[in-house]
Amino acid sequence: MRIASYNIRKAIGLDWRRDADRIVRVLHEIDADVVVLQEADKRIGQRAGVLPSAQMEQDLGYVFADVSIRPESHGWHGNAILYRKKTMMLDRAERVKLPTLEPRGAVSARFAVPGIEIVGVHLALSRGIRIRQIRAIESYLEHSDHPTLVAGDFNIWKRDTDITETLRGGFEMITPGNSFHASRPVTALDRFVLKGAARHMSSHVHSSDLAARASDHLPIVIDLDLEKDSA
Repeated sequence: MRIASYNIRKAIGLDWRRDADRIVRVLHEIDADVVVLQEADKRIGQRAGVLPSAQMEQDLGYVFADVSIRPESHGWHGNAILYRKKTMMLDRAERVKLPTLEPRGAVSARFAVPGIEIVGVHLALSRGIRIRQIRAIESYLEHSDHPTLVAGDFNIWKRDTDITETLRGGFEMITPGNSFHASRPVTALDRFVLKGAARHMSSHVHSSDLAARASDHLPIVIDLDLEKDSA
């Protein structure tokens, strides 16, 4: 199973043009089963999503997990989850409340097939609040009996200690590489955290020429093996 995480900056590229088609073409390059998005909705007005939903379903087979509270939004606080409806069975989708002073949060999609929960996050800029958010996610997952992957923009600029010193055990942090800034990647803002009976096979930063222009973040990608007791 392939999962990607991508902060799309409301589809505004490095040329400061909003071009949703570039994001769609980057997603086509990655060819993931599930895509976790950050900054997928506008911050003002109706908080409208910036991607062409009908085109993505027709061309790529993606639909959005229903986590929005506004009719025009892709997700919640800009966090959204795309998945391929023909090959995956969504059991439930929900919003995960986090402590915050900013309009941020987390969203979750539990898939009966292939048996995994994906949690999308965009954590705070403040380290203190970010640690509280990581603890809240850990608490949310404390009693889960299935594989879980947390994916997103963790906003950790330097050391990994925000996560490694906060999580109490049973979690594996995976940092594919530097994903920000897309024009000159110098830090790993985007990461995965894995829990449960799933094996990390490989991960990487998707650094195509198109991805280097489409947003200020590069997408990160992970391949998982869910065969060991993942039901």
